[in-house]
Amino acid sequence: MDVSILSLGDLVTDPVTGERMTAAEKHQLAVDQAVAAEEAGLRAIYIGEHHALEYVYSCPPVILSAISQRTKRLRLGTGVTLLANLDPVRVAEDYGTLDVLSNGRVEIVGGRGNIFPSVYELFGQPIEESQERFEENLRLLLDIWTNPVVNWEGKFRPAIRDQKIEPVPLQRPRPPVWIGGGLSTSSAELCAALGLPLMLPVTTFQPASMFEPAAQHYRESWKAAGHEQPCRIGATVHATVAATSQEARKLWAPRYTAYHDWSRKAIHSTGAKPAFLTGFDFDALIGPGGSAVGGSPAEVVDKIGWLSELLGVDSIVLYLDMGGIPKNELLTMIERVGSEVIPALK
Repeated sequence: MDVSILSLGDLVTDPVTGERMTAAEKHQLAVDQAVAAEEAGLRAIYIGEHHALEYVYSCPPVILSAISQRTKRLRLGTGVTLLANLDPVRVAEDYGTLDVLSNGRVEIVGGRGNIFPSVYELFGQPIEESQERFEENLRLLLDIWTNPVVNWEGKFRPAIRDQKIEPVPLQRPRPPVWIGGGLSTSSAELCAALGLPLMLPVTTFQPASMFEPAAQHYRESWKAAGHEQPCRIGATVHATVAATSQEARKLWAPRYTAYHDWSRKAIHSTGAKPAFLTGFDFDALIGPGGSAVGGSPAEVVDKIGWLSELLGVDSIVLYLDMGGIPKNELLTMIERVGSEVIPALK
């Protein structure tokens, strides 16, 4: 089981300390926690991308470039790259540059982000085109990273004729590209057809079992596609780990509640009202069957094992830095993941 961390850039006043980071401090914390993650033996850090929202990370390749110069082994990922909105040529250039600078450590998780209508409005794109744009841009990105000279024509951007897109990533035949798929069967089918790994966003304040049909459909589609290599499934989860169950609940209950309230208001302000933000039950989420991973190291190990069996995941991505958690607590938590959780999983 691979263990990584995710950071999305939420700015929430810590209900425990009453303090609130600045946007600059949050960006610097992304770099600091990546350094701690590498020292603790985690596999990767994934940096979120949002636009026209209160999440403050909008440029993952810039943040990951800074991280690349402070680390040597840690994989550098996105959570997610908004492939439906961005020009895939620029995506290939930006992350190709990062791959060169990091000595071949980049991986992308591509997603639609279609629960945020304001993003499509900002980029002048009808949200009804999200699936079509996503698939076209994904295929072009894979084409650019696979072929030395690109000839391509599609619906949403000008044609490309005999172009070599620089820089060429160090990873060959190309950097890993995951698909961030939720409950959509179309995303699972596309992911399987293209032979790509699936990343499940189990960060929706809902029972983890909601994602079981999508995971199963992906595996069935993968088998039907006739791929020789086994498929891979990852999952991002809300998480915390402390020395004891009691300490974890004491510190996380107010922060997790504050994060839910903050994210609900932020997303509703865009005009979106996704069903997963209609209710919040901390005990149900952290308990058996819930999607949150929290408690003592032993409890975290047990919950990750259960998720692995339920969804078939072999890569878990922990979203630890939510709810205004201060830097010193976050870095201690990452060290505990490395020293007490990862060895038990192995």
